[in-house]
Amino acid sequence: LLAILVISPLFGLLSTMVVEKRMAFFSDALGHSAFTGVAIGTLCGLVDATWCAVALAVVFALLFTWVQSKTRMASDTVIGVFSSTAVALGIFISTLDGHSFTKFNSLLIGDILSVSPAKIGILALILLLVIVFWVLRINRLTLTATYPVLAVSRGIRVNLLDALFNCAIAVVVTLSLTWVGLLVINSLLVLPGAAARNVAKNMRQYTWLALLGAVVSGIAGLMISFYVGSSTGASITLCLAVFFAVTFCFRHRK
Repeated sequence: LLAILVISPLFGLLSTMVVEKRMAFFSDALGHSAFTGVAIGTLCGLVDATWCAVALAVVFALLFTWVQSKTRMASDTVIGVFSSTAVALGIFISTLDGHSFTKFNSLLIGDILSVSPAKIGILALILLLVIVFWVLRINRLTLTATYPVLAVSRGIRVNLLDALFNCAIAVVVTLSLTWVGLLVINSLLVLPGAAARNVAKNMRQYTWLALLGAVVSGIAGLMISFYVGSSTGASITLCLAVFFAVTFCFRHRK
């Protein structure tokens, strides 16, 4: 429950800018890079490969930001290049010398019971930092997401803001991967923002609706998974899908 109460606000906040910046598959690409980091850490004999995965995901996010600033390609194209490369490298490393991929199957589904108090504390600190960053830079983030050329003309350091935002996503996705699962973690960074976007009339409503929807869906998904014995990540995703469906039905009332 503590993990959900920390993770869901993080995903709710970050999802608003993910949707506005049209980076729906970025978290999926980061999940693949995190998987590669876990494979590398395991190959090196590390007891906890999480930090190796975090480091690689941050490098991945910074490299993506740099490449995106140097090319005119659309974000989804650049994300596709990085995502396919990361997943191929992860599979290549994890199957070296004929090793079986099955030992990494747990990363695909996730297990909320694998959460540790230390990682909850780290994510709580990250949540605090993200909230401070949001309060101080939300207007600039919104401008860079919608009108990047105008943001540059106003003296905003777009590349720096993008790098900080992408690194925040990288750390959150990587630390949450073993609890939520690679197969559904992308939905947690898309559905809250997409659902809130259906009915929000301004940025304030957009942010609060995404936060509220993420937290309520997180708690509801946790309760459902507890009583029916299903995957927590999948249960939360289905609750978020219901949230999106409800807001979609009311979208014409904005």
